[in-house]
Amino acid sequence: MSMNLFDLPGPRARARHRIYAVVGTLAVVGVVAFVIFRFADSGQFDARRWEWIEYAQIQRDLIDALVNTLKAFAIGAVLALIFGAIFAAGRLSDHAIIRVPSMLVVELFRAIPLVILMFVFHYGIGLGAPINSVVLGLMLYNGAVLAEIFRAGVLALPRGQSEAAYAVGMRKTQVMNLVLLPQALRAMLPAIVSQLVVLLKDTALGFLITYEELLRYARFLGSQAQFGRPLVPLTIVVAAMYIVMCLLLTWLAHYLSKRERRSKKHLDLEGPKPEEVQLASALSTGA
Repeated sequence: MSMNLFDLPGPRARARHRIYAVVGTLAVVGVVAFVIFRFADSGQFDARRWEWIEYAQIQRDLIDALVNTLKAFAIGAVLALIFGAIFAAGRLSDHAIIRVPSMLVVELFRAIPLVILMFVFHYGIGLGAPINSVVLGLMLYNGAVLAEIFRAGVLALPRGQSEAAYAVGMRKTQVMNLVLLPQALRAMLPAIVSQLVVLLKDTALGFLITYEELLRYARFLGSQAQFGRPLVPLTIVVAAMYIVMCLLLTWLAHYLSKRERRSKKHLDLEGPKPEEVQLASALSTGA
Protein backbone atom coordinates (compact mmCIF):
# COMPACT_ATOMS: atom_id res chain seq x y z
CA MET A 1 0.00 0.00 0.00
CA SER A 2 1.35 3.43 -0.90
CA MET A 3 2.34 5.66 2.04
CA ASN A 4 2.22 8.90 0.02
CA LEU A 5 -0.05 11.51 1.53
CA PHE A 6 -0.31 13.41 -1.77
CA ASP A 7 0.09 12.72 -5.47
CA LEU A 8 3.52 13.27 -6.93
CA PRO A 9 3.57 16.33 -9.23
CA GLY A 10 3.49 15.66 -12.95
CA PRO A 11 5.53 17.42 -15.66
CA ARG A 12 3.21 20.44 -15.81
CA ALA A 13 3.12 20.80 -12.02
CA ARG A 14 6.91 20.57 -11.82
CA ALA A 15 7.20 23.23 -14.52
CA ARG A 16 4.84 25.50 -12.55
CA HIS A 17 6.86 24.93 -9.39
CA ARG A 18 10.05 25.91 -11.20
CA ILE A 19 8.36 29.07 -12.45
CA TYR A 20 7.16 29.87 -8.92
CA ALA A 21 10.67 29.31 -7.59
CA VAL A 22 12.20 31.61 -10.21
CA VAL A 23 9.57 34.31 -9.63
CA GLY A 24 10.00 34.05 -5.86
CA THR A 25 13.79 34.29 -6.15
CA LEU A 26 13.55 37.31 -8.44
CA ALA A 27 11.12 38.97 -6.02
CA VAL A 28 13.50 38.44 -3.08
CA VAL A 29 16.46 39.72 -5.12
CA GLY A 30 14.39 42.73 -6.18
CA VAL A 31 13.47 43.59 -2.58
CA VAL A 32 17.10 43.25 -1.43
CA ALA A 33 18.29 45.37 -4.36
CA PHE A 34 15.70 48.04 -3.55
CA VAL A 35 16.78 48.16 0.11
CA ILE A 36 20.46 48.41 -0.89
CA PHE A 37 19.62 51.19 -3.37
CA ARG A 38 17.70 53.13 -0.70
CA PHE A 39 20.59 52.74 1.74
CA ALA A 40 23.05 53.95 -0.86
CA ASP A 41 20.78 56.83 -1.86
CA SER A 42 20.52 57.99 1.76
CA GLY A 43 24.29 57.83 2.24
CA GLN A 44 24.39 54.83 4.54
CA PHE A 45 27.38 53.41 2.65
CA ASP A 46 29.41 56.63 2.83
CA ALA A 47 32.88 56.14 4.29
CA ARG A 48 32.27 58.59 7.14
CA ARG A 49 29.44 56.40 8.45
CA TRP A 50 31.80 53.40 8.65
CA GLU A 51 34.78 55.10 10.27
CA TRP A 52 33.77 53.79 13.68
CA ILE A 53 34.78 50.26 12.72
CA GLU A 54 38.43 51.33 12.46
CA TYR A 55 38.71 52.13 16.18
CA ALA A 56 40.33 49.34 18.21
CA GLN A 57 38.31 50.15 21.32
CA ILE A 58 35.03 49.88 19.42
CA GLN A 59 36.14 46.55 17.97
CA ARG A 60 36.92 45.28 21.47
CA ASP A 61 33.60 46.54 22.82
CA LEU A 62 31.76 44.89 19.93
CA ILE A 63 33.50 41.59 20.64
CA ASP A 64 32.64 41.93 24.35
CA ALA A 65 28.99 42.45 23.44
CA LEU A 66 29.14 39.38 21.17
CA VAL A 67 30.64 37.34 24.03
CA ASN A 68 27.83 38.47 26.32
CA THR A 69 25.28 37.41 23.73
CA LEU A 70 26.91 34.00 23.34
CA LYS A 71 27.18 33.60 27.12
CA ALA A 72 23.47 34.22 27.62
CA PHE A 73 22.67 31.90 24.72
CA ALA A 74 24.91 29.06 25.93
CA ILE A 75 23.66 29.11 29.52
CA GLY A 76 20.05 29.63 28.47
CA ALA A 77 20.19 26.84 25.87
CA VAL A 78 21.64 24.26 28.28
CA LEU A 79 19.14 25.13 31.01
CA ALA A 80 16.23 25.20 28.53
CA LEU A 81 17.13 21.74 27.22
CA ILE A 82 17.33 20.36 30.76
CA PHE A 83 14.08 22.10 31.73
CA GLY A 84 12.37 20.79 28.59
CA ALA A 85 13.56 17.22 29.13
CA ILE A 86 12.44 17.18 32.78
CA PHE A 87 8.98 18.60 32.15
CA ALA A 88 8.47 16.51 29.01
CA ALA A 89 9.13 13.44 31.14
CA GLY A 90 6.71 14.84 33.72
CA ARG A 91 3.99 15.32 31.11
CA LEU A 92 4.52 11.74 29.91
CA SER A 93 4.26 10.35 33.43
CA ASP A 94 1.54 7.84 34.26
CA HIS A 95 0.98 9.55 37.62
CA ALA A 96 -1.44 12.48 37.62
CA ILE A 97 0.33 14.06 40.60
CA ILE A 98 3.37 14.56 38.35
CA ARG A 99 1.67 14.94 34.97
CA VAL A 100 -0.83 17.69 35.91
CA PRO A 101 1.63 20.09 37.60
CA SER A 102 4.07 19.57 34.74
CA MET A 103 1.35 20.44 32.24
CA LEU A 104 0.43 23.59 34.19
CA VAL A 105 4.04 24.77 34.37
CA VAL A 106 4.64 24.19 30.67
CA GLU A 107 1.42 25.89 29.57
CA LEU A 108 2.03 28.82 31.94
CA PHE A 109 5.48 29.69 30.65
CA ARG A 110 4.51 29.07 27.03
CA ALA A 111 1.73 31.63 27.41
CA ILE A 112 3.75 34.44 29.02
CA PRO A 113 5.77 36.58 26.55
CA LEU A 114 9.51 36.35 27.15
CA VAL A 115 9.96 40.11 27.54
CA ILE A 116 7.43 40.12 30.40
CA LEU A 117 9.34 37.35 32.15
CA MET A 118 12.56 39.34 31.87
CA PHE A 119 10.89 42.50 33.19
CA VAL A 120 9.33 40.65 36.13
CA PHE A 121 12.59 38.95 37.10
CA HIS A 122 14.71 42.09 36.75
CA TYR A 123 12.47 44.94 37.89
CA GLY A 124 9.91 43.02 39.96
CA ILE A 125 11.87 40.34 41.80
CA GLY A 126 15.28 41.95 41.40
CA LEU A 127 17.65 39.10 40.57
CA GLY A 128 20.76 41.26 40.55
CA ALA A 129 22.83 41.28 37.36
CA PRO A 130 20.71 41.56 34.18
CA ILE A 131 22.15 38.29 32.83
CA ASN A 132 20.33 36.41 35.60
CA SER A 133 16.94 37.66 34.42
CA VAL A 134 17.85 37.10 30.76
CA VAL A 135 18.97 33.52 31.32
CA LEU A 136 16.05 32.64 33.58
CA GLY A 137 13.55 34.05 31.08
CA LEU A 138 15.19 32.20 28.20
CA MET A 139 15.20 28.96 30.18
CA LEU A 140 11.54 29.09 31.22
CA TYR A 141 10.03 30.28 27.94
CA ASN A 142 12.11 28.21 25.51
CA GLY A 143 12.27 25.27 27.91
CA ALA A 144 8.48 25.12 27.95
CA VAL A 145 8.41 25.05 24.14
CA LEU A 146 11.15 22.40 24.05
CA ALA A 147 9.17 20.30 26.54
CA GLU A 148 6.31 20.13 24.04
CA ILE A 149 8.75 19.31 21.22
CA PHE A 150 10.22 16.44 23.25
CA ARG A 151 6.81 15.14 24.26
CA ALA A 152 5.47 15.30 20.71
CA GLY A 153 8.56 13.50 19.39
CA VAL A 154 8.15 10.62 21.83
CA LEU A 155 4.40 10.32 21.25
CA ALA A 156 4.94 10.29 17.47
CA LEU A 157 6.81 6.98 17.67
CA PRO A 158 4.83 3.81 16.91
CA ARG A 159 3.38 2.24 20.07
CA GLY A 160 4.93 -1.06 19.08
CA GLN A 161 8.35 0.31 20.05
CA SER A 162 7.45 0.73 23.71
CA GLU A 163 5.23 -2.37 23.82
CA ALA A 164 8.10 -4.55 22.58
CA ALA A 165 10.43 -3.06 25.19
CA TYR A 166 7.91 -3.67 27.99
CA ALA A 167 7.45 -7.22 26.72
CA VAL A 168 11.10 -8.06 27.42
CA GLY A 169 10.86 -6.72 30.96
CA MET A 170 12.17 -3.17 30.66
CA ARG A 171 11.04 -0.55 33.14
CA LYS A 172 9.54 2.71 31.90
CA THR A 173 12.74 4.63 32.59
CA GLN A 174 14.72 2.12 30.52
CA VAL A 175 12.16 2.22 27.73
CA MET A 176 12.34 6.01 27.63
CA ASN A 177 16.14 6.30 27.79
CA LEU A 178 17.18 3.29 25.70
CA VAL A 179 14.37 2.86 23.17
CA LEU A 180 12.21 5.94 22.68
CA LEU A 181 14.50 8.95 23.17
CA PRO A 182 17.30 7.83 20.79
CA GLN A 183 14.74 7.40 18.01
CA ALA A 184 12.76 10.51 18.87
CA LEU A 185 15.85 12.74 18.97
CA ARG A 186 16.58 12.07 15.32
CA ALA A 187 13.08 13.20 14.36
CA MET A 188 13.09 16.13 16.79
CA LEU A 189 16.49 17.55 15.84
CA PRO A 190 15.23 20.05 13.21
CA ALA A 191 12.60 21.39 15.61
CA ILE A 192 15.11 21.58 18.48
CA VAL A 193 17.58 23.50 16.32
CA SER A 194 14.83 25.88 15.17
CA GLN A 195 13.95 26.62 18.79
CA LEU A 196 17.60 27.15 19.72
CA VAL A 197 17.88 29.64 16.86
CA VAL A 198 14.85 31.43 18.32
CA LEU A 199 16.55 31.37 21.73
CA LEU A 200 19.70 32.90 20.24
CA LYS A 201 17.73 35.76 18.70
CA ASP A 202 15.72 36.20 21.91
CA THR A 203 18.91 37.20 23.72
CA ALA A 204 18.51 40.57 21.96
CA LEU A 205 15.57 41.32 24.28
CA GLY A 206 18.12 41.66 27.06
CA PHE A 207 18.83 45.23 25.95
CA LEU A 208 15.45 46.21 27.42
CA ILE A 209 16.73 45.40 30.92
CA THR A 210 20.20 46.94 30.31
CA TYR A 211 22.02 43.70 29.54
CA GLU A 212 25.15 44.62 27.58
CA GLU A 213 24.61 42.47 24.49
CA LEU A 214 24.98 43.19 20.79
CA LEU A 215 21.77 45.10 20.20
CA ARG A 216 22.23 47.35 23.23
CA TYR A 217 25.78 48.24 22.20
CA ALA A 218 24.66 48.89 18.62
CA ARG A 219 21.92 51.19 19.87
CA PHE A 220 24.39 53.06 22.09
CA LEU A 221 27.07 53.48 19.43
CA GLY A 222 24.52 54.27 16.74
CA SER A 223 23.41 57.33 18.70
CA GLN A 224 26.88 58.87 18.89
CA ALA A 225 27.03 62.10 16.90
CA GLN A 226 30.84 62.01 16.64
CA PHE A 227 30.53 59.00 14.31
CA GLY A 228 27.61 60.46 12.34
CA ARG A 229 25.04 58.36 14.23
CA PRO A 230 25.79 55.18 12.23
CA LEU A 231 22.71 53.28 13.39
CA VAL A 232 22.02 51.61 10.02
CA PRO A 233 25.65 50.48 9.43
CA LEU A 234 25.75 49.07 12.96
CA THR A 235 22.45 47.32 12.42
CA ILE A 236 23.83 45.73 9.25
CA VAL A 237 26.94 44.51 11.10
CA VAL A 238 24.96 43.14 14.06
CA ALA A 239 22.44 41.47 11.73
CA ALA A 240 25.33 39.82 9.85
CA MET A 241 26.70 38.53 13.17
CA TYR A 242 23.35 37.00 14.10
CA ILE A 243 23.00 35.42 10.66
CA VAL A 244 26.46 33.85 10.92
CA MET A 245 25.73 32.50 14.42
CA CYS A 246 22.41 31.01 13.30
CA LEU A 247 24.03 29.42 10.24
CA LEU A 248 26.80 27.93 12.40
CA LEU A 249 24.21 26.50 14.78
CA THR A 250 22.29 24.96 11.88
CA TRP A 251 25.52 23.57 10.41
CA LEU A 252 26.44 22.00 13.74
CA ALA A 253 23.07 20.30 14.00
CA HIS A 254 23.38 19.05 10.40
CA TYR A 255 26.86 17.71 11.14
CA LEU A 256 25.72 15.90 14.28
CA SER A 257 22.76 14.42 12.40
CA LYS A 258 24.98 13.13 9.59
CA ARG A 259 27.47 11.72 12.09
CA GLU A 260 24.71 9.94 13.99
CA ARG A 261 23.34 8.44 10.76
CA ARG A 262 26.81 7.23 9.75
CA SER A 263 27.31 5.72 13.19
CA LYS A 264 23.94 3.94 13.02
CA LYS A 265 24.69 2.64 9.53
CA HIS A 266 28.08 1.36 10.70
CA LEU A 267 26.48 -0.48 13.61
CA ASP A 268 23.85 -1.99 11.32
CA LEU A 269 26.55 -3.28 8.98
CA GLU A 270 28.52 -4.80 11.85
CA GLY A 271 25.48 -6.68 13.07
CA PRO A 272 24.58 -7.48 16.68
CA LYS A 273 27.34 -7.86 19.20
CA PRO A 274 27.86 -11.26 20.91
CA GLU A 275 26.57 -10.02 24.26
CA GLU A 276 23.41 -8.72 22.53
CA VAL A 277 22.85 -12.11 20.94
CA GLN A 278 23.32 -13.80 24.32
CA LEU A 279 20.87 -11.39 25.95
CA ALA A 280 18.26 -11.98 23.25
CA SER A 281 18.76 -15.73 23.56
CA ALA A 282 18.37 -15.57 27.34
CA LEU A 283 15.22 -13.50 27.04
CA SER A 284 13.68 -15.86 24.49
CA THR A 285 14.59 -18.89 26.64
CA GLY A 286 13.07 -17.25 29.70
CA ALA A 287 9.91 -16.56 27.72
